[in-house]
Amino acid sequence: MNKEIITKLTYLFKKVVNRETIAYGISGVLTTIVNFISYDGLYRLGLPNLTANAAAWVIAVTFAYIVNKKNVFLSKSNSLKDEVSKLSKFFGARLITLGVEQAGMYIFIDRLGYHRLLVKACVAVFVIVLNYIFSKLFIFNKRN
Repeated sequence: MNKEIITKLTYLFKKVVNRETIAYGISGVLTTIVNFISYDGLYRLGLPNLTANAAAWVIAVTFAYIVNKKNVFLSKSNSLKDEVSKLSKFFGARLITLGVEQAGMYIFIDRLGYHRLLVKACVAVFVIVLNYIFSKLFIFNKRN
């Protein structure tokens, strides 16, 4: 490889793999664990599939907001208004990905009969990527 290609690859690697993306990956794994444990526990208590998923979502998103704000994006709020704005954007963006998750679970579990935890795991990968994009671009960016 020539030096120019190596320089471009190094730059790209540093843009993709850095403190923020590693911290986001760790927080994503922890949030997913909170979500799965909550979902499975609520489902086993007798809640229907999508109801258990929605309730687990509230628990996991609350956890994710705290972890992402403090440990991933190192975001500080200058006022109550600023905090409410970030919180509203965070939950609003997560509502979009909840819709994606609920649709996937409804189709693949309730309609097609696939195993619920396998579907939830597959959908979670897609949702985590979307959540990072929303958080990075719209919620915890340096302008907010």
